[in-house]
Order: sequence, then C-alpha cells, then structure tokens
Amino acid sequence: MQIAGLQKFTMVDFPGTIAATVFTRGCSFRCPFCHNPELVIPSKFIPLMDEQEILKFFEKRFGKLEGVCITGGEPTLQTDLFEFIKKLKTIGYKIKLDTNGWNPKMLKSIIDSAKIDYIAMDIKSSPEKYQATTALSFPRRRESSVLVSNIKKSISLIMNSGIDYEFRTTVCHPIHEVADFEEIGKLIKGAKRYFIQNFVQSKHNDEKIKFTPFTDEELNLSKKIIQKYIKNAELR
Repeated sequence: MQIAGLQKFTMVDFPGTIAATVFTRGCSFRCPFCHNPELVIPSKFIPLMDEQEILKFFEKRFGKLEGVCITGGEPTLQTDLFEFIKKLKTIGYKIKLDTNGWNPKMLKSIIDSAKIDYIAMDIKSSPEKYQATTALSFPRRRESSVLVSNIKKSISLIMNSGIDYEFRTTVCHPIHEVADFEEIGKLIKGAKRYFIQNFVQSKHNDEKIKFTPFTDEELNLSKKIIQKYIKNAELR
C-alpha cells in the first residue's frame, strides 16, 4: 500500500465511530480545487510511510480506536487495497472506504468481500460536467462517456450493496453552480444520505485558479433542489 499520511484520531470522518484515517497516494482525477495536492500531483508527492508500522500502530490502538477510514487520493488505485483491508479486519476494525467511484470493478470486489462497513463516494458534479470538474483530458468523446458510465455503475453498486453509505459533493466557484444540483439529484435519486460540503480556502491542485466558496444563500438553494430527490440531504 502506498500510504502517505495517517491521522491518528478522528470523530468526524467515520459516522458514529472513533477512528483513525489512512491517506493513500495517487489519484485518478485531477480536480483543480482538491486540497490534497501532495497526494495527487506526482511532483508534489511526499515520502511514503511504512505499511508494517501503520499496522503496528493499529494493533496497539485497538480497543481505543474502533474504525479505520481509508481515503486518498483514490484508494482503489492501490492493487493491494483488499489485502490491507483484510489485515485491518483481522485485528478487529470496522472499515470506511472513501472513493471517487472511477473503478467500479474493484469497488464491486471489495463490496462482495463483505470486508467494509461504510462507503463515502464523492459526486464531483453533474454528468455533463464530470470531465471538466475532474480536469481529465480525453482525446475521444467515448472516453468521457466511459467515465460517466463508471460513475453511474459505482453509484448503483453502493446504493444496492446493503452497506451503510453516503454521497457528498464539495462545491466552489467557478467549478460549480446552483443549477448543477438538479442533475446531481437525478444522478443519485433515492440515496440514503447526501452532504453538500463548501469549499474551504487552503492549498489546492491548481494554484492559478481563484476558487471561492458558495454563499449561504447558494448552499441553501442547492440543498432545496437536492431534497426533491434525496430526503436526507444536508449541509456539512
């Protein structure tokens, strides 16, 4: 596992669970407003941590910690993700997986393994704006369609998994607008839980762009639109 960070304690990342968070290195997307460039941009990568040392930490902390959040970057880039999860489950931890949904094949295998307890998937934008929001460059239109198709497959897998889950979108200008939430709502209609997270000024992938958060009015309008499709939709 390419592990680039460890937050040793959190009570907010894993709902209802005292946890720690493991950050994997590498991402399939290049969202310009992402606040973790050191996990996404190769030229900004930070040194990796030793997996065995991470596992020793969790062995020592078991009983004081209940869960492990695995986030990124994008964890499903890690070919040994499943093995890492198994090791944590053997110790006795509950597992939360964060994903951007780009790899439904691996997501399905992890769901089928019954080794995870909670999934959080980022919904980057409306389907027609996915490529622009993730800053991916495709030479052919078909590749953009495959991206959206994979996102839809992951959404369906999660909603039908029987595993507790949430969807969430981080919003900022000039990437998002209130009108996007009509299509986002249709994309995840009937979801169990959805959160709108406002952009927070910090470091981000593309320093050339000036990003600004939504106003309170815009957040509330977005929430009102989403609640037509998802009852349990909140601001976070």
